Amino acid sequence: MNSSPITARAHTNIALIKYWGKKDMDLIIPQNSSLSLTLDHFYTDTTVKFDKTLPRDVFTLNGHLVENPKVNHFMDLVRKLAGIQIFAKIDSINHVPSAAGLASSASAFAALAAAASKAAGLDLSRKDLSRLARRGSGSASRSIYGGFVEWCQGTDDQTSYAVPVEEKLDWPIGMLVGIVNSGQKKISSRVGMQTVVETSPYYQGWIQSTTADLKSIKKAIQERDFQKVGEITESNALKMHALNLSAQPHFNYFEPMSLAIMQEVERIREEEHIPCYYTLDAGPNVKILCLQADASAIQQILASKFGQITFEFAKPGEGVRFIEA
Repeated sequence: MNSSPITARAHTNIALIKYWGKKDMDLIIPQNSSLSLTLDHFYTDTTVKFDKTLPRDVFTLNGHLVENPKVNHFMDLVRKLAGIQIFAKIDSINHVPSAAGLASSASAFAALAAAASKAAGLDLSRKDLSRLARRGSGSASRSIYGGFVEWCQGTDDQTSYAVPVEEKLDWPIGMLVGIVNSGQKKISSRVGMQTVVETSPYYQGWIQSTTADLKSIKKAIQERDFQKVGEITESNALKMHALNLSAQPHFNYFEPMSLAIMQEVERIREEEHIPCYYTLDAGPNVKILCLQADASAIQQILASKFGQITFEFAKPGEGVRFIEA
């Protein structure tokens, strides 16, 4: 079987309620449920073609040949699911800085799940696509859908998957993304979260607190209470990063510029009376949740203070889809 090339596009998502810690490292079952916003500006296009003449999977990222054991393992999962043993050529174009805390793995594995499964002859539901994408990267389970998405932690491979909370948003919100450093982070998410689970004395408090945050933010989204959504988002991020500072050995993803931007966002909110709230994932880049009507004013203030930093604006994005190669 030589398949036709199949191309899928998936957008990155930014968690408003974070997942930080796994119950099962192999199956990627999280310690807590999470909620994210899919963004339109950052995405991955991946093309997969199975070819019986290949002696192994061939993976190129942004035009460069890359050895990636995670991709090889993921393709083995797809082959097992499809009952085939043929290797594939995988071409991925990432419109997201990799490993910089901008959820590049979310869009990457969501796109790969869609393209590889279809190229292998599978016709998976979005629920099953979400389950498959999760095996590559936990946050990829959420990039199958657009808008607000919840990843239900579940207890095993069958029950851990994402569901849409609200896909077609009529709410003019968005996110400014401050690219403090697009380089690879020193401590991967995988290593960081495992260190926290094993050593932070505050971890059980995080689980309880984040479960309450998830319930509260879903209610605030339903009620279109932007202030409440922002406050929960910011607080949840700070609690996640506090875990990292409490781990043994302790670590953090902040850079001096990250902290300066966070302080400026608080100043804009308090002194300029423009509602905006920050969140950070496993990296130094600051994401600022705001209303679309305020984005330009916030962007101008930040650009005047941090001229060396690029601030890119993103609106809510759509779920994974197939595109013409």
